[in-house]
Amino acid sequence: MAPSVEDSNNNTAAAAIGGGVENGTPPPEKSRVTVVGSGNWGSVAAKLIASNTLKLNSFHDEVRMWVFEETLPTGEKLSEVINRTNENVKYLPGIKLGKNVIADPNLENAVKDANMLVFVTPHQFMEGICKRIVGKIRKDAEAISLIKGMEVKKEGPCMISSLISEQLGINCCVLMGANIANEIAVEKFSEATVGYRKSKDIAEKWVQLFNISYFNVSAVQDVEGVELCGTLKNVVAIAAGLVDGLEMGNNTKAAIMRIGLREMKAFSKLLFPSVKDSTFFESCGVADLITTCLGGRNRKCAEAFARNGGKRSFDELEAEMLQGQKLQGVSTAKEVYEVLRHRGWLELFPLFSTVHEICIGRLPPTAIVEYSEHTPKFSLVGGSNQFF
Repeated sequence: MAPSVEDSNNNTAAAAIGGGVENGTPPPEKSRVTVVGSGNWGSVAAKLIASNTLKLNSFHDEVRMWVFEETLPTGEKLSEVINRTNENVKYLPGIKLGKNVIADPNLENAVKDANMLVFVTPHQFMEGICKRIVGKIRKDAEAISLIKGMEVKKEGPCMISSLISEQLGINCCVLMGANIANEIAVEKFSEATVGYRKSKDIAEKWVQLFNISYFNVSAVQDVEGVELCGTLKNVVAIAAGLVDGLEMGNNTKAAIMRIGLREMKAFSKLLFPSVKDSTFFESCGVADLITTCLGGRNRKCAEAFARNGGKRSFDELEAEMLQGQKLQGVSTAKEVYEVLRHRGWLELFPLFSTVHEICIGRLPPTAIVEYSEHTPKFSLVGGSNQFF
């Protein structure tokens, strides 16, 4: 059992009640937060949240963080080291998370008392995680996904927020943005966007939980748009990294980013007509695309892939360069490609299609600027290219 933290907001019964008994009404229940995931971004999210729960009377101080247990080279368990040093020495070394962050290697125990669940794991693990905790969470729990990616099933693409809602029977918002985790960890200014479906009150509660002086959060009513921006930009970042590795220059990279944004918008609106154009101008849209194409793991690995002519696989580069972190762009490119092929949309999305074919070795890295020879034949509503 992981250790407990004394809730400083509950030092005395009188402080907790705040006169509520005298007025004949009990005080409102404080929200409990659990972060499901403890990688690079998960640890940063826990740091942000833990800083705010100490300040906000509506939240318990303690923030649980589920840790997929690993044995470090020293022979110690990762969760034990985090709790002893207040630092994720593997995925976020040198950064103190806050003494109110408690690492818990038991998933079921970590989530059981929380009514606010923050999911931040590689997207390919989410279905298994949901199956493990279904029926073991509070019925009044709210969720938010910081996960970039989608599941592709026989019936079509499934966004991770929808997967969480359907499997756990709870509402799920999303948070995406121009958020390179290591920069936020050292408190460099950044922005993010919360996407919500119906309840603005719940969205504002998530904003309150994440927003801090160096992390500016806003909310928009467009879950699918926000989530698809965060997902698809990783595919474009692969393309940008290929351009960097081939030393094609900034003009080419800017062109790839523009074309990528166009395909992101078109793909999103074809899947979900409710997606708002304005969402692409939020932090989750164009800002996230820019920062991911300039930095981040997808661009970095794609650059290395192109420099060696595609002779080393992305799996090999991921293992060598990311120290246990997962590369999302390659798997997302595959998932997007499956959707395009199944729906007959390949010709509409030449950049997305080409990125996947380069990733699997069907095309050389240089094909990233040759795909335009395959001029897309627009066959959308009314024969127009309105989505582009």
